[in-house]
Amino acid sequence: MIKVLNVVGARPNFMKMAPIIRAMTRRETEVSQLLVHTGQHYDDSMSASFFRDLEISEPDIHLDIRSASHAEQTARIMLSFERVLVDERPDWVVVVGDVNSTLACALVAAKLDVQIAHVEAGLRSFDRSMPEEINRVLTDRLSDLLFTPSADADANLIREGIDPLRIARVGNVMIDTLYQQLERSSQSRILERLGLLPGEFAVLTLHRPVNVDTPASLERIFHALDLVSREVPVVFPVHPRTQAKLNEFRIDPPPGMHLLEPLGYLDFLKLWSNSVMVLTDSGGIQEETTALGIPCLTLRENTERPITIEEGTNQLVGTHPDRIVSAARSVLSKDRPARPRTPEFWDGYAAERIVDALLTDGRRIPESPARVNLCNDLPV
Repeated sequence: MIKVLNVVGARPNFMKMAPIIRAMTRRETEVSQLLVHTGQHYDDSMSASFFRDLEISEPDIHLDIRSASHAEQTARIMLSFERVLVDERPDWVVVVGDVNSTLACALVAAKLDVQIAHVEAGLRSFDRSMPEEINRVLTDRLSDLLFTPSADADANLIREGIDPLRIARVGNVMIDTLYQQLERSSQSRILERLGLLPGEFAVLTLHRPVNVDTPASLERIFHALDLVSREVPVVFPVHPRTQAKLNEFRIDPPPGMHLLEPLGYLDFLKLWSNSVMVLTDSGGIQEETTALGIPCLTLRENTERPITIEEGTNQLVGTHPDRIVSAARSVLSKDRPARPRTPEFWDGYAAERIVDALLTDGRRIPESPARVNLCNDLPV
């Protein structure tokens, strides 16, 4: 029996941790697990609703850290998580993604000599102006086991001098959750509530500091979206951080954009999976749209998920209005593309491989783990 502390802090973490929790629960005679929520995202729209939608039990430990500067938030998490580790003394701390909670808890575990497993390791944007990039690089350097989603992530780690024996390509846990929840999301009535028809609207997400923290950057993006929204309605569930900036700068979105409160996971999945395209500066949705074959325009100059461009439906369009409008019009002028080839191990069983590796201290990554039928649409 091994004891594992699973750490979540922000909304993207919940989708990545949900299938791991399920996989561990199915093997409860081999794994004892506790869920620690740092509280980095703490309001209902960014936290509690996702626990309900993803059918995750309430956290065993809640640190209730809340918002602060990057330095202060990281320090608060470290102070609180240290007490948890001293009390619990787990065999493994499992961290996911690239948020401040990921790095903070990895730092504490490393200093207390507790083994660290990083899920979604090896992703690189090669842009150190992004706080997430710093979190990724440092967490990978500290981790004992690095669970990668794709071959490009393996290559990044090896290039940085990481021992290949610490690297295990397991696939993409975001896609585990996507496949597990796809059928449930079909019950959502979000399209009816908004008066939308499948394939006749676009979806926007926007929250990166480089895009929303200055009036000039927001106005540049909204200028492009004003032109796009004249050709197709743009539905925009607004991140709380972005809404605060819109209020601060007194910027009104274009009239053709339909602003919503943040949505729960199932409503949002139903929304974007029925859209004609997604425009985003997020990371995970680049992967999810690839899995379902939805065109995605990424409003950034780089991506830590290049496989979504090489094998998927993602395009990097930056934030210049001409590039955004041109790419959007190109999508609208074509029939929906055939579903692209799904990257290796993006099959709904990444979490099973992760648990297998933890139980063997990473010495063996089975290529064909014991499989369970997670979704009627998946092969067993």
